Amino acid sequence: MMRFQARRLFQQCNTINQRFYTTELKTILANKLPERVREVKEFRAEYGNRVLTEATIDMAYSGMRGIKSLVTETSVLDPNEGIRFRGLTIPECQERLPKAKDGEQPLPEAMFWLLITGDVPTQSQTDALSKELHKRAVIPDTVYNIIDQLPQNLHPMTQFSTAINLLQQDSQFAKAYRNGCPKAEYWEHAFEDSLDILAKLPHVASAIYRNVFKDGKRIAPDTNLDWAANYAHMMGFDSKEIYDCFRLYLSIHTDHEGGNVSAHTTHLVGSALSDPYLSLSAGMNGLAGPLHGLANQEVLRWLKEIQARLAKKGKELNKENLSAEIWETLNEGRVVPGFGHAVLRKTDPRYQCQREFALKHMKDYPLFQLVDMVYQIVPGILTEQGKTKNPFPNVDAHSGCLLQYYNISEEDYYTVMFGVSRAIGCLSSLVIDRQLGLPLERPKSLSTEKLKEMAPKLKVAQ
Repeated sequence: MMRFQARRLFQQCNTINQRFYTTELKTILANKLPERVREVKEFRAEYGNRVLTEATIDMAYSGMRGIKSLVTETSVLDPNEGIRFRGLTIPECQERLPKAKDGEQPLPEAMFWLLITGDVPTQSQTDALSKELHKRAVIPDTVYNIIDQLPQNLHPMTQFSTAINLLQQDSQFAKAYRNGCPKAEYWEHAFEDSLDILAKLPHVASAIYRNVFKDGKRIAPDTNLDWAANYAHMMGFDSKEIYDCFRLYLSIHTDHEGGNVSAHTTHLVGSALSDPYLSLSAGMNGLAGPLHGLANQEVLRWLKEIQARLAKKGKELNKENLSAEIWETLNEGRVVPGFGHAVLRKTDPRYQCQREFALKHMKDYPLFQLVDMVYQIVPGILTEQGKTKNPFPNVDAHSGCLLQYYNISEEDYYTVMFGVSRAIGCLSSLVIDRQLGLPLERPKSLSTEKLKEMAPKLKVAQ
């Protein structure tokens, strides 16, 4: 009992210290704020009445694809170039963002700094942020106790979303709002919550992994490691290679514009001034959907299905036999998972950097050899079939292969790792939303009956 009370006292003191601890990052954000607000105000004053997009009835029924109606500062997706994080391509991020002393991949902490400020951090700034996250990574015993009692057959993403909601008890934004915090200070409390959440996510995510798939014993953090490497360590994976794999994976999945389900949901719920914990938890529930965060699992299952079918027929893996299996998949009315993208019209740069990592570290791995051969022949087959605008692979076509190689074979957990990464982008945008004072999001909806009434009077799209 005395040990429990001492730990609680330490947690309370640490929380108080955090509340008054001002990071360099926060100071930089505060200094940038007046210019950021002035820029948007002047831009809207001059161009606010300009038409941004033409929305058709088809668009309204088609998931609002192509309707330009969101402002997201952190990243922009170009159909022919891929994602740019604050103007930087993935190869540029790999080159310019700080790395661990023994690593070759960018640190996710540096990616967070880039997304939220627009600046490439120095090595010392990134290292200081890593230490700051370690300081904030205090999980209440009550949260661990509830996580430990969740049924093992409850999906890891359900557990992950639950854990984020449980952590909400420490939300500084929620407390400040209840106490009448001025609107101009909302962003500061959203920022504090965001750092706290990012600090704690690897701890609860690894606890869920250990509970569901291992012996239930948590592994103590190593404060000498960076954020991504420590996450791998707490899951039970320790090597230089796997640390770099985690850094790569957790960097490239951070952000992908603001219209994807997880980012948009976090933004939408946050616009109601729900605190960052509630907003991110909602976004993670969206990420758990089969059409969003589960895509890499579908790719992996299809690849294993192809391996099994070839083995059953006694055929070796070569381009001729693989082409026949792919055509069989398509002729069954199915799609080749991991190929095509709603926006991209080229190979996803996130796929390409994973491919380069695999070529260096696992080129003789049978699953990678299959992924590599699929990459070489599927675009040509899909082009011949003529049913897709983009026959090239996206990020999900490769990520499961990397994780399998390092013996992270539990496919149901992959979306949790995706979520830990995506939190970086979602929370960066959420802080910026509060800085800019963006209002409650509330688009206008119409019924089919109303649209039928309006349609004859509407012009035809050009």
